[in-house]
Amino acid sequence: MADNRLTIDEIERWLRQDDPARLEDLWRQADAVRRQFVGDAVHLRGLIEISNHCVRGCRYCGINAANDSLVRYRMTADEILACAHRAVDFDYGTVVLQAGEDPGIETEWLADIVRRIKRRTPLAVTLSLGERPVEDLICWRKSGADRYLLRFETSDARLYGMIHPSSPGHPDRMELLGVLRRLGYEVGSGVMVGIPGQRLHSLAEDINLFARLDLDMIGIGPFIPNLHTPLGSGELAPPIDPAEQVPNTDLMTCKAVALTRRVCPQANIPSTTALATINPESGRELGLTRGANIIMPNLTPLQYRTLYEIYPGKACINETADACNACLRTRIESIGRTIGSGPGGRKRISNG
Repeated sequence: MADNRLTIDEIERWLRQDDPARLEDLWRQADAVRRQFVGDAVHLRGLIEISNHCVRGCRYCGINAANDSLVRYRMTADEILACAHRAVDFDYGTVVLQAGEDPGIETEWLADIVRRIKRRTPLAVTLSLGERPVEDLICWRKSGADRYLLRFETSDARLYGMIHPSSPGHPDRMELLGVLRRLGYEVGSGVMVGIPGQRLHSLAEDINLFARLDLDMIGIGPFIPNLHTPLGSGELAPPIDPAEQVPNTDLMTCKAVALTRRVCPQANIPSTTALATINPESGRELGLTRGANIIMPNLTPLQYRTLYEIYPGKACINETADACNACLRTRIESIGRTIGSGPGGRKRISNG
């Protein structure tokens, strides 16, 4: 069994590598590790963007509280359940309930939705609702939620503080990841690639941190500027040596995905919508052939989907759920991969 450990310096050297022949070797290594540890199945996880309300002022996110140009929405329980049943129709194993950090999503209201999904369907339920009070996380876990996604975006404390103002009153994201683990959730996190001010060494540290946190799910996507945010408009421009700035390209994103697969061989890693957005022709396939094993088709009703604009021009934003499902299955099969069945949770395998 291959030894997948890499030092931070080794990771950084790969991030700086531009020789196509050397990178082909990295792609082969990542694909081999992926095949060995998680197999050829690509699991489809239906995304339901249940609310674009948010109380936070994150300086990269289009649904931040300061964006007064955005029409806000919050889906009803019946709408969410209807989307969950569509996931069953499509043979997805998981639904992902995602929102901004929205206090209007009341604890018991969501707990009831989770219970109804678990009672009426075979689906796993993943929540991605930001930094919530620990009491909420306990309640939702007891109600049947299986997984929680909480991206830390960058482990560089200075850059994180610049782009992501703190929220008084609850633990920070790193603490919450530990809380989620202790509560029994499968825990997911991730980063953006190419945040203005992000250094190559910092991205290497992010990838090393994934391994130290022993994450079950890891999402990696490129930074895509949103003009309705300080970071996207250029209003906030952290000073940095251009030679050290991480580019927000599909190539750099794929390097990060491949290296993450090397150091986190058992993790579930999506080929993200953001990667498909910056490379509509082959972004999904590049991610899947360079370490990823998850795709997240969008089940959000079309009238809401365009309003969940974290970044502009999102891939497949105007496609119906049926069209998206058919397209993704064709793409997956075109590269010789199979469609996964069941919830597709992390399988812990001894590396001894």
